[in-house]
Amino acid sequence: MTYSNSAAIHQYSRVRTHGGVETASPHQLTAMLFDGALSRIASARGHMERGEIAAKGECISRSIDIIGGLRSSLDLGRGGELAERLDSLYDYMERRLLHANLHDDACALDEVSDLLRPIREAWAGIPAELRNPACEPVAGVR
Repeated sequence: MTYSNSAAIHQYSRVRTHGGVETASPHQLTAMLFDGALSRIASARGHMERGEIAAKGECISRSIDIIGGLRSSLDLGRGGELAERLDSLYDYMERRLLHANLHDDACALDEVSDLLRPIREAWAGIPAELRNPACEPVAGVR
């Protein structure tokens, strides 16, 4: 998968899903985005089950932001068909999360998690030597 490093860094710094951003590689930043989205979706599901409307909405909103960050970091020029398909899939996920928020649809949350998890696993499975070793860890990202 081809991602634009600067866009990923910008989006990650904007949504702040975990600590350690300053020393993370672009590959690690993207993994953190996946983890942050999955974590927030799980939290949203719990809030939904407990009837905590505001907290549910906040978690879903943050999930949409994170997936939007993943989407905007795609390098459509270099990523070809795979990047285009991911772009469409991320768009679908954002719409399903919006639906889940508006209709208290836990199944839609589960669907997005089920779509996102294999992408995260594939990303984690990229061998270290193919993770763009020319990129240095990012410093000073806020």
